Amino acid sequence: MLIGAVLAFAPISELRGAIPFLLARGGNPISVYLFSVCINALISPFVFFFLNTLHRLLVHVPVYTRLFNALVERARGKLEEKVEKYEYWGVSIFVAIPLPVTGAWTGTLGAWILGLDPRRTFLHVIFGVCVAGIIVLLVSYFGIEAFSFFTKSISY
Repeated sequence: MLIGAVLAFAPISELRGAIPFLLARGGNPISVYLFSVCINALISPFVFFFLNTLHRLLVHVPVYTRLFNALVERARGKLEEKVEKYEYWGVSIFVAIPLPVTGAWTGTLGAWILGLDPRRTFLHVIFGVCVAGIIVLLVSYFGIEAFSFFTKSISY
């Protein structure tokens, strides 16, 4: 279980590593899902707390301030339309896609950079993590055939 918890919390693996690992170890699918989602959901408040603390410590360093402002302005310039259009649901959708670099870590980091509210972000990250967990669980448990209904033709 400890390795599964580390995988669920690690930035690269998250649910994509924890669920298949725990299922391969003989875990009950429902227990594996709930455990992995709960651990992965803890990332959002952790990241917000860490980044806020680091930012408060470094905000008086001129080099950091220049780099941070440039990063924020660049991110806001690229994403402002999408953030205004989708708001927090964009965070949910981004986190829900179970691909590398689209999990709770990156979604929360992006929300923090864009200055989104931590509580609302946390709720939307949890929703995205739940959806991603379902997708990963289905693919891990049933294989890619779990989504074969998308490719089957309908005959009347």
